[in-house]
Amino acid sequence: MREEDEELIDGQDDEELFEHYKYIADKGQTVLRIDKFLNDRLPNTSRNKIQDAANDGNVVVNGVVVKPNYKVKPLDEISIVLPYPPRVIDLIPQNIPLDILYEDDTLLVLNKPSNMVVHPGYGNYEGTLVNALIYHINNLPEADGNEGRPGLVHRLDKNTTGIMVIAKTERALTHLAKQFADRTSSRTYQALVWGDMKEDSGRIEGNIGRSLKNRKLMDIFPDGDFGKVAITNYKVLERFGYVTLVQYKLETGRTHQIRAHSKYIGHPLFNDPEYGGDRILKGTTFTKYKQFINNCFDILPRQALHAKTLGFTHPETNEFMEFNSELPDDMQQVISRWKNYIVNRSLNEEEIDDSGKELA
Repeated sequence: MREEDEELIDGQDDEELFEHYKYIADKGQTVLRIDKFLNDRLPNTSRNKIQDAANDGNVVVNGVVVKPNYKVKPLDEISIVLPYPPRVIDLIPQNIPLDILYEDDTLLVLNKPSNMVVHPGYGNYEGTLVNALIYHINNLPEADGNEGRPGLVHRLDKNTTGIMVIAKTERALTHLAKQFADRTSSRTYQALVWGDMKEDSGRIEGNIGRSLKNRKLMDIFPDGDFGKVAITNYKVLERFGYVTLVQYKLETGRTHQIRAHSKYIGHPLFNDPEYGGDRILKGTTFTKYKQFINNCFDILPRQALHAKTLGFTHPETNEFMEFNSELPDDMQQVISRWKNYIVNRSLNEEEIDDSGKELA
């Protein structure tokens, strides 16, 4: 359950902090594997953790990403980035309303709103989904290595809305986690993306790992040298010329997978600030259009992404259960505005003159 995952539980969503180490090998340095070199110098850090960091592209020598078996040479400039050790967090029950879709003695299914962090962490110790859950449910189970995240089988980014399942027993937590890991659960998302996607459906493949430039973002490594395998399937639901409503179905669940893959194929999520969707990427250069987009951004001040359906086998009854949630009001409003804009496109753009042009 420690896999980095937009769905499976892992590091802090928005405030994950990292520690950076830099070394310069001595002039008399003997040739030595870099994982051993770093293990000798990093306190309380296992060799396996260093190897994982290297495999994820987080060990750099002389400006080049290297694997764990790289041999250190004299005067090599070496840097490594590691997440800070987990911090013990006191979980505070808080009476925060939950939009519960289903609940029994084994599990709970809810609809997560936007602007809610799933679990406490650096900078977010209160007001999270976990704070609400421990108020609502006593003695939530907690998996080893995931302290501070009781009941959580998967997660959603802070500003992603939609369906989540919460385990209320140890058996349910283990059973559901295995379904997510084995990909026997079923999940679909809907997103509004920039641009008119050429194909009606398709498959996006490209390893995902931490960006080498910004540790809070994920990047695509198409050659597969770094990161972890990530596969996203998509289907166009509706076209609005300059943006497209898309359904995504994940075969894997990496951190920010949909957001990073969408950017990778040239269609960032509408108003996604981290992945370049919070500016006008398609359309016209005219003031009327800019005002329309800015109004949409005001209505939907987040990435346009919603976890719409979730299906899984109930841990006790073995019944396959599937849940569907309506798009949140902010996404519905923006989609409605785009529909009206396209219907009246000739009127909206009738003021175009020789100085105006359509964005590529």
